[in-house]
Amino acid sequence: MSFTDTPTVFIVDDDASVREGMAWLLRTRRLLSESFDSAEAFLAMLQGTNPSADGAWQPNPSKLQQSACILLDVRMPGMSGLALFEQLLAKGMAQAWPVIFLTGHADVPTAVDSVKRGAFDFCEKPFSDNALVDRVEQALALSQERLAARQTQQRLQSRLLELTERERDVMGLVVEGLPNKLIADQLDISVRTVEVHRARVFDKMEVKSAVELANLMRQLP
Repeated sequence: MSFTDTPTVFIVDDDASVREGMAWLLRTRRLLSESFDSAEAFLAMLQGTNPSADGAWQPNPSKLQQSACILLDVRMPGMSGLALFEQLLAKGMAQAWPVIFLTGHADVPTAVDSVKRGAFDFCEKPFSDNALVDRVEQALALSQERLAARQTQQRLQSRLLELTERERDVMGLVVEGLPNKLIADQLDISVRTVEVHRARVFDKMEVKSAVELANLMRQLP
């Protein structure tokens, strides 16, 4: 995988004692963390210098290469944790960076609903330190897995852009399992031309067989 950033746990909680305690707990398991006292502060970090003119925002591209998870308090002054979660869902960030809600007893039903909508988990206060960090480590592993899959798809898309239109035609029929003679008949070209295009497709897609090519194409969303 090409991303090299150390996995990071983002702690978003308005309570300074909670942030400090969580950061200390993560350090005992050699996990790097960054703390934010509000959803707004976290968003400011996330978008960096990449806000759009109409007031909307997009994640800073460099952040999309970093594996991470988010420990997110449900209730905070200003933007709530739930409102932040909605924005992360809309931008596709909640999948790349799994969200673990930190919640009081009264917020449990809301947190459960958020898990159904894409949050990784929730931990009710007071929580078990070891159980929480175990879930954090699982969330970070999932983030790395998803980022690796995303980068694989991006590389695949980049290779596809190198194909000519005729090479795409040939590739589609190769993936369907057609032999060169039938591909030539269907595209009304010579078998030799099919062989040339097929070789170029294999070279550009970095595969050695039709089976390998078909398996590669299944990785596309």
